[in-house]
Amino acid sequence: MSQIRQHLRKLLPDRHVLFQNRYLRWLAPYLDHPAFWSLNRRKVALAFAIGLFSGLMPGPSQMITAALLALVFRVNLPVAIVTTLYSNPLTYLPLYYLAYTYGKLLLGRVNHDTMTAVPEWSMSSPLEWLQQVADWMAGLGLPLAVGVPMLGLTFGLAGYLCVRAGWRCYIVMAWKKRKGWRGTR
Repeated sequence: MSQIRQHLRKLLPDRHVLFQNRYLRWLAPYLDHPAFWSLNRRKVALAFAIGLFSGLMPGPSQMITAALLALVFRVNLPVAIVTTLYSNPLTYLPLYYLAYTYGKLLLGRVNHDTMTAVPEWSMSSPLEWLQQVADWMAGLGLPLAVGVPMLGLTFGLAGYLCVRAGWRCYIVMAWKKRKGWRGTR
């Protein structure tokens, strides 16, 4: 077994232990399929891409989207879910600004409209601030609606290619190392 698989097996939960949990036991008939836990480079790379795409989905739907897409494409479920964590409360607004700018670029509206400023944080009324942020995001409209899925697809494609290339480089280096080791005997 390659070093990458050994390392991933240490990081990812064992499915048999996971499904012994009383809260997750009911999911075992649906999720206890080897394809959802496979650690080959194609399935891991596609799961990584799915996680990057799903990480840009709104709010709590990120992990659900990643899980559903992982089930549809029959790829590694934990990798797809964990990869969504790049999007968090600290990165959410910069990612959405990037998506808005990307959407404007794709729609050819680079110089047409300006983006209003993000509402300033108010410690005295956080619920009012959240409402202002929601109104601000709704006002971004079509560029954001186009930019979010397209940026997700771009991130997914880049992630897929990086995982495939990184895995391949690691294997080539391991072959060369093994070949050099055999030659010294």
